[in-house]
Amino acid sequence: MSYSYWQKQTQEKPLYQDILWSRPESKAGAGRVTIIGGNSFAIGAPGLAYNEADRSGAGVIRVVMPQSVKKNVSVLLPDADFAPSNPSGSFAKSALAVFMDTVYWSDLVLLAGDFGRNSESAVLLESFVQKYKGPLTITQDAVDYFKALPDLLLSREQTLIVLSLAQLQKLFINAAIMTPITYGMSIPQLIEALHELTNTYAAIIIVKHHEIICCAYSGQVTTTKNDQEIWRVTTAARASVFYMQNLEKPLEAVTSSLYVSSDQNV
Repeated sequence: MSYSYWQKQTQEKPLYQDILWSRPESKAGAGRVTIIGGNSFAIGAPGLAYNEADRSGAGVIRVVMPQSVKKNVSVLLPDADFAPSNPSGSFAKSALAVFMDTVYWSDLVLLAGDFGRNSESAVLLESFVQKYKGPLTITQDAVDYFKALPDLLLSREQTLIVLSLAQLQKLFINAAIMTPITYGMSIPQLIEALHELTNTYAAIIIVKHHEIICCAYSGQVTTTKNDQEIWRVTTAARASVFYMQNLEKPLEAVTSSLYVSSDQNV
């Protein structure tokens, strides 16, 4: 069966060579990204995202973490900014003011993860996603906060969601999409499901299944082989940079970022 909406990218040939050839030549024109994440028990996601965004060619990178981790990251991320934290070490609701300050500075905001399980963080993230109208990427445990309210992400313009198959399954159930997401489904079945989802909703989706990363937007789907076990945060950071630099070509941009991942060159 042929799928007119499915294109396959290989390590030998990128689907969108013009994206790779027209990358910014200087930091000044490469865009400004803000990375938000971390809690007192986990700070890996924002650090990993920072390194990957820098390697992928972001112009300027700002990192925002909770005040509770300031002593732990002063050496690793000396230029990090800090927002109010609650007694559990996660972001407090009052951190929203700091988050919103990034709106006027950033070309894209990446919610990188390690937010922890916290009801106050849930209120904070929901408020931020609703108030901030610019380009947004969300991944790792940040996605979990929206599993019961999938429309906040799926219907949002300029939103890139990088998630696991399990997270996609929960979004599908709560978004009332008829096609079931299962671990035993084939890649063509997943392609059909993503085609259906992104024909209905505005978001860009990146999900991995059977060592294949699928990108979907506006009913179109691309696939790229990727055998990395730990992939979400780095993929989200790299895709964010490419997307930020090519906002008018969402699918082409995020697909091209995956080609760079497989080829290990920027």
